[in-house]
Amino acid sequence: MSSSLCPWSKGAIRAEAMRLGAVAFGCARAAGVDSRFRAAYRRWIADGCHGTMDYLAKYDDVRFDPRRLLPGARTVISMAFPYRPAGGYHHPLIADYALGEDYHRVLKGRLASLAGFISANYGAQSRACVDTAPIPERYWAERAGLGWRGLNGQLIVPGVGSGVFLCELVTTLELEPDAPLDGDCGRCGACVRACPGHAIGTRRLDARRCLSYLSIEHRGELPQGVNWGPMVYGCDICQRVCPHNVGEPPEPLAEFNVDHRLLALDPCSFANLTSGDWRRLTARSAMSRVKLVKIKAILNINKI
Repeated sequence: MSSSLCPWSKGAIRAEAMRLGAVAFGCARAAGVDSRFRAAYRRWIADGCHGTMDYLAKYDDVRFDPRRLLPGARTVISMAFPYRPAGGYHHPLIADYALGEDYHRVLKGRLASLAGFISANYGAQSRACVDTAPIPERYWAERAGLGWRGLNGQLIVPGVGSGVFLCELVTTLELEPDAPLDGDCGRCGACVRACPGHAIGTRRLDARRCLSYLSIEHRGELPQGVNWGPMVYGCDICQRVCPHNVGEPPEPLAEFNVDHRLLALDPCSFANLTSGDWRRLTARSAMSRVKLVKIKAILNINKI
């Protein structure tokens, strides 16, 4: 059953994904990525735009062909789960996605449930990817018709915006592919103008100038002379000025609701935290990957 096209199963799988909290769902045929993406990605790496994220220059065999991740794979199912806080609230120092529980753990659980549903009903194997495998998420989301990439490289889901987590199930079940959407940002450019680090080109991000990268992923001493803007963990400025993110967002999963202990953090309370306080406060948050000493260094550099 897993090796033949199952047109009746796609609607049921979509319904199950939506029940699990997805706001967008689409399918693409599992195959090698197109030559344009491959060339652009290799050029991005060669230009050093990945900064110190050396892992992005590895595992190209899987990155460029999801069938290397799961033998017999026939479909890449792409999904989007919303995380923007309700009521239009934004923490002045912390990126929206980190205000709830760690999305890696939460969405792995959701995808495990969906993989179990597929296995039980259609006898197919699946492999879940939640920002932990070398799968180009935005590429597959575009191929599956979830949305299009904005000038800042973020995927824009029509009617939802870019405040979503993307994840995939690579599966041996053959499902009818969805058509990519025809959309772009036109002449807007709001994100390009607003970026404090001037990191945004045309759908190309130079991580070395991106405050999100510098505050989370960068290894080594923090560069001097950076305009950090108002944030110390991540950066949402390009998304906050995007007209596609205006209006009330879809309700996120309960696990992504804002942790009110994080809401109380301001520059003074950050400065007074101990390492033990920080570990306890961020134990269930994606913020746990960054040490408090780095947060305090950013506060000190920018005199927040």
